Amino acid sequence: MGILPLAERLAKSALNRSGAQSRWVDTSVCKLHLYDAAGTGPLPTVVLLHGIGSSAIPYAPVLQRLRRRARRVIAAEAPGHGWSATPASAFTPECLSTAMNELLDRELDEPAIVVGNSLGGAVAVNYALSSPDRVRALVLASPAGACMEESELAALLGTFKLRSRAEARAFFARLYHRVPWFTPLVAGDVVRMFSRETIVSFTSSARCDHAFTPEQLASLGMPILLIWGRSDRLMPSANLDYYRRHLPPHAEIEEPEGVGHCPHVDDPRRFAARIVAFAEAVVSRGAGAAAPAAASGVAGERAVPLEQGTGEAAT
Repeated sequence: MGILPLAERLAKSALNRSGAQSRWVDTSVCKLHLYDAAGTGPLPTVVLLHGIGSSAIPYAPVLQRLRRRARRVIAAEAPGHGWSATPASAFTPECLSTAMNELLDRELDEPAIVVGNSLGGAVAVNYALSSPDRVRALVLASPAGACMEESELAALLGTFKLRSRAEARAFFARLYHRVPWFTPLVAGDVVRMFSRETIVSFTSSARCDHAFTPEQLASLGMPILLIWGRSDRLMPSANLDYYRRHLPPHAEIEEPEGVGHCPHVDDPRRFAARIVAFAEAVVSRGAGAAAPAAASGVAGERAVPLEQGTGEAAT
């Protein structure tokens, strides 16, 4: 067993011991796994959605902070990721959409704050388009789903085709504000992870026509917070420009220093505080209203827009 699978097992056990229930949900695609944590706060349910090749585990520090302020926190895992089953057929964008929409339809008992990073951001937008009555607000961190040129998409998908430990280390350097200290230890596991059929079939089937149209993005009526870390070296800056042009005027867009493609990994404390501040503003203004930064934070911490934070990354 490699280091990453062992770490995944240990982290799952730790989450379960902390009260985050580990459950599986049947969908027409395959059985999906999620962490379901009861919270002690008044804010609506928060859903956390991860990117390709990841799992719910990197969200664990954010989940633990959010449950102090929310009624419930759900961290769901996509087909073939984390502890979810692998689809019987090819894993495609359509397959992902079907599976995650079914899971959220079955699990949500109130409109939720849906948080998505990278591919998880595209899943969040897709769900908001298909079930807007179930989405109280969106928090998107470097979301996928922007319209790209064929060559740009091919270049982006090519970054997931890792053939050596050196390429895995270079991938981490593009992903995070500061390369984690453990990168050399897990580089081999990362290469093997992105070589799995689930990942290969998805990157092979992704096409430009899977992108959201300007009309789709403009139609999103719920409050939206888009966070695009200035240290994101994975997604082309043109993708941010696309969202900036086509999201509705009420969308808040922040480009914080000190975080990269995955703010929940680079600085989970600050990211959780920003989600809480945004959710509090959404609740105080009422459904359908834009939400500026609030003044309160997580467990006594002052919540500020990410760009005003310290820039210190978690390791």
